Amino acid sequence: MRLSTSEALAMILLSGGITFCLRALPFVVFQNKKKLPPLLESLANNLPPAIMAVLVVYCLKALPSLPPIEWLPALISVGVVTAIHLWKKNTLISVFTGTLCYMLLLQVPL
Repeated sequence: MRLSTSEALAMILLSGGITFCLRALPFVVFQNKKKLPPLLESLANNLPPAIMAVLVVYCLKALPSLPPIEWLPALISVGVVTAIHLWKKNTLISVFTGTLCYMLLLQVPL
């Protein structure tokens, strides 16, 4: 099924509008409340580390099937991400730097 330009544009705008509304909803709902409900407070505290753990498992899941020498770029990059996160306490910087490190290490012949 081919979409016309106007149909594709309408789908993009609708998706963008729904995404914006979903992202804005918590700010609208909790704008005048000083404290979040306990369930949301718990989610806010526990989800970021859980998501990072899932990302680590996802990124390293293929390592056991590779020869150990090919583990080096991934393991070095995990170390870089950990070190930078402990130093800067900034997830965005640490993940970006680890990704850059991994991409550069893949270019080095082993």
